[in-house]
Amino acid sequence: MRFHLIRLTSSIAALLLLALLALPAHAASLLRDADMEHTLKQIAAPILRAAGLNPNRVKVLVVNDSTLNAFVVSNDAIFVHYGLINKMKSAAMLQGIIAHEAAHIANGHIARRLGNLSNARTITGLGIALAAAAAASGNGRAAGGIAIGTASSAKRAFLGHTRAEEASADQSGIRYMKSAGASPRGLQDALEIFAGQETLSVGRQDPYMRSHPLSRDRMRAVAGYVASYGTLPADPTAEYWFARLQGKITAQTRAPSWTLRRLKSEPYTDIRALREALAEHRNSRTKRALAAIDRAIAARPKDPFFRAQKGLILLETRNFNAAAQTYAAAVKRAPNDPLVLSGYGRALLASGQVKSALNVLEKSRRQDFRDGSMLRDLATAYAKTGQTGMASLITAERYALRGRLKDAGIHAKRASGLLGQGSGPWQRAQDVLIASQRAAKRK
Repeated sequence: MRFHLIRLTSSIAALLLLALLALPAHAASLLRDADMEHTLKQIAAPILRAAGLNPNRVKVLVVNDSTLNAFVVSNDAIFVHYGLINKMKSAAMLQGIIAHEAAHIANGHIARRLGNLSNARTITGLGIALAAAAAASGNGRAAGGIAIGTASSAKRAFLGHTRAEEASADQSGIRYMKSAGASPRGLQDALEIFAGQETLSVGRQDPYMRSHPLSRDRMRAVAGYVASYGTLPADPTAEYWFARLQGKITAQTRAPSWTLRRLKSEPYTDIRALREALAEHRNSRTKRALAAIDRAIAARPKDPFFRAQKGLILLETRNFNAAAQTYAAAVKRAPNDPLVLSGYGRALLASGQVKSALNVLEKSRRQDFRDGSMLRDLATAYAKTGQTGMASLITAERYALRGRLKDAGIHAKRASGLLGQGSGPWQRAQDVLIASQRAAKRK
């Protein structure tokens, strides 16, 4: 699948909240990829269950940033920078980071901050807005998400955890890992990456250090917890998914030559083929890319995400009909994955099957409205079927999710005049229009 760059602001209601709080909607972006999010769920699910959290409600999402950091700002999502994932050496290390962040949720640290959200008004320049549910659930009615601006002392104060919270999250996280069958040593190994950084100036520290105080006392305490709970052997299943996740990310973020040089060291046949396909596709060697992804599919014929990756290669090389057929096979194996559906809808639209594309893209939107590429395609499909009011609404929502509230307001006003007053779509247009108007008043 293709990485989708989207704003971390996650709903129209969240944008309204931004306007109400007068918080700037500067935003980092997420890397959205169906395969990647599936692998993260496989890695995180045992940990989340051990923490009493629902893996279907709490997502682990990847931030498009090469620095080392992980954080939570709502009860429904854990954010990890891809740079930190690339730095990990094992599934247990990544599970340790996830367990620690899950503990912040389970122990109520985030809930207390959400309760104190009104205090954010008094923090000058704070570039973060919080709202609870929609960041991961895809619930369009719920306010949710975050907008992250440039680094500032106010931002660090809001994201930063106290030493007491860190100690609590460490102990709980290690307990979750042991309960989930993951080695508690993973958290200790992950934290050792940052050992010694407390002596560096703030500007030279990794972002994780600035929001997660790491002292020698804390490291000694973690070592004591690990000794108490014991270590466990590596979980082969988790290690496979971790290798697949890291292989996918590095193949997309490193130079193709870097990936191709390291193929022989990849122990998993299907992951090796996937990495080769991604590198060859980036090198515009389509025949080689398709041959490689076909080997991955042959190794795991029931896997929908390898087929979706092949569909994307075909789509981006303008083999539209073949792309639609390949995506259809992926959807058959993953009928409710919004990102797979988004790719299928795009392929149908490109091949001229507009009505079918409209139905598929609407299904994708109902499950995950944060995919900007899907919204663009959906607006095109509505326009091509003569539904100009809906086309304007979807365009307004896409601009709003990108933080372009002035443009969003223009399209929302147009949509309001074309849609049936009081209807569901009309109400959605009103949400965008109100957010746009209030944002304009704050300037």
